[in-house]
Amino acid sequence: MLALASWGLYSWTNPLLWIPLAVVQGFVIFNFTVMLHEVVHENAVRGQNGLANRFLGLLYAVPSGISATQFTRWHLDHHDSLGSDEEDPKRHHLSPKLNRRWVKLLYFTPALFVIYFRAAGRETATYPPEMQQAIRRERLLAMGIHLAVLFLLLFFLGWGAASRIYLIPYFFVFPVAFALNRLGQHYYIVPEDPAQWSTLMKVSRFWDVAFLWSSYHLEHHYFPRVPFYNMRRLRKLLQPFFDKRKMGDHSYSELLYHYIVLNKAPHTNWALELD
Repeated sequence: MLALASWGLYSWTNPLLWIPLAVVQGFVIFNFTVMLHEVVHENAVRGQNGLANRFLGLLYAVPSGISATQFTRWHLDHHDSLGSDEEDPKRHHLSPKLNRRWVKLLYFTPALFVIYFRAAGRETATYPPEMQQAIRRERLLAMGIHLAVLFLLLFFLGWGAASRIYLIPYFFVFPVAFALNRLGQHYYIVPEDPAQWSTLMKVSRFWDVAFLWSSYHLEHHYFPRVPFYNMRRLRKLLQPFFDKRKMGDHSYSELLYHYIVLNKAPHTNWALELD
């Protein structure tokens, strides 16, 4: 999909064609982080294959420019410390500290890269020195690859094609995909009920494809070793549990309305919070 989208973005200059394709390209780039997430939980390779997981982790980390080692430690700590304002690194470092609309909207823009790498850097500073060195090497490798790709696109194809293929999908679509996906994870929760420390999302064929089944984040936290392509089946098995607890599901449009328009605070029960 990345290769086909890149070819289309190079070939077509009509905005009616390349703009939708740039959106596809940005979501494809984001979904490499979903693939990396599968590697972290050892769901990508059957059996315990450390070498294959290591290779795939490095491979899937490059498109988003992150470190596989950092993402692995960060994400597993998130699972271990879910529900904690201090110990969960994603919640502690990455969630907006000011409940202001303009701060939240920054996450949907290129400012996301500054926000994310600043948050990751603060958490990385607490890791052992050898892990920090590995993270530094992986980030330099990823940045070097990105700069090389951008240079080659500019040199051989020019600014127009480079913008369509790389700059716009990466800097303007990827942040939207990232922020929207994260909005459906742990922002609308019931703090007093650990079973609802993630958001239950509505089943959607569209989002299954667009986000590679990563919208089933609540189900994932229940059973992190279930591969993403089985998450829809897992949802069906868990539905009686959700019904018994009267757990309602939510759409991304609903979450956006609560989060931005009504300005609900992250990691709270939006059904009870006063406007």
